[in-house]
Amino acid sequence: MIKRITPLLILAIGVAGFLLLKATRPEPETVSARERSWLVEVMTVAPGTHTPVLPLYGELVAPEQTNVAAPLAGRIGSRPVREGQRVKAGELLVALDSADVSPLVDQAEADVKDLEAQLSSERVRHANDREALEGEKAILENARRQFERTQSLVNRNLSSREALDAASDTLARARLTVSARQRAVDEHPSRVQSLEARLDRARAGLASVRRDAERATVKAPFDGIVTDIQVAEGDRVSQNARLLSVYPDRGLELRARVPNVFRQELLDALDSGAELRAASADGQQRFTLSRFAGTSDPSGTEAILTLNGDAGGLRPGGLLPVTLERPPRQDAIAVPYSALYGSDSVYRMTDDGRMQRVTVKRLGEARGSNGERYVLVSAEGLEAGDSLITTHLPNAMTGLKVELAGAAQEAVE
Repeated sequence: MIKRITPLLILAIGVAGFLLLKATRPEPETVSARERSWLVEVMTVAPGTHTPVLPLYGELVAPEQTNVAAPLAGRIGSRPVREGQRVKAGELLVALDSADVSPLVDQAEADVKDLEAQLSSERVRHANDREALEGEKAILENARRQFERTQSLVNRNLSSREALDAASDTLARARLTVSARQRAVDEHPSRVQSLEARLDRARAGLASVRRDAERATVKAPFDGIVTDIQVAEGDRVSQNARLLSVYPDRGLELRARVPNVFRQELLDALDSGAELRAASADGQQRFTLSRFAGTSDPSGTEAILTLNGDAGGLRPGGLLPVTLERPPRQDAIAVPYSALYGSDSVYRMTDDGRMQRVTVKRLGEARGSNGERYVLVSAEGLEAGDSLITTHLPNAMTGLKVELAGAAQEAVE
């Protein structure tokens, strides 16, 4: 009997234990769906006055560079300077041999003296012609009276026809002599005028030769640097042959092409008297925007920036990148490039931790105090104190839930 009850008892105990365990088990927590959030960093929006900058790449030129050419043909007598040498104002650069210059001056002076002598001789000749004319007129009057007497005698048959012919020939010769002498007297003003004109031309030639002779010795017109030397001592050069160049060590200019979209803004700033400055990448050279070139093309207009101070290691023909400061902009916000989506959008973080798209207008690029690059924007949808998301999310969209990864960044000054 006991053997029959034992299995049933064991089964009952097992069922009772199962029911007890089931009744005393802990209740599982209810599982619910949770929205994922993304960690982001933000900065506090602080609109203010910022100076946008414009990167430029230009070529250095020397607008006051002087090219020295030979005023006369001859041999180079002296050239004490070398390529790249610094010279002081008044220092000798190059000179032609005086043996090639002096004869030209002597010849021009001789031409002037010869014409002065001819003019003086003409005045003496004119005085003699006037005096001779008076005597020849008296001879003509005597010849005419002689002819009249002879003609009267012939009419009375007191003289021969041959005597009358001789008196007539004498009268004709006297008239011809007086006419020639009168013409010489009348032509005196024109001969004097011609000689004076030739003398003026000779004097002008002498002045030109003397000027060229002075220019045959070339001295530095200013403190500068010698370049582009074409000759050496002893070389034979022709007139107007290029010898060398010299440019001042101050006043170099940088010519950089500015896109047309910025041209009017910069022109208006110059017209208002604003001083727009630029600096090289290392900050050692500084420039001031002075003007724009007179012509333009589809790619832009050349801006001319004047170097402030000594050229240092800069040389004409070199290429130099600079950063030009544009006119300051009011109510601008400097944001890092990571905050910008496309060309005209940023996201602000709402109070409930979600992204909200805001359309902005790009004003240019700015540099922070640490040299980092920022984008200047303006937007009606951003106000001072807003939290601007600076972490770039590939899946950014309005309404996306985000969480703050750290303390808000300070606004860029």
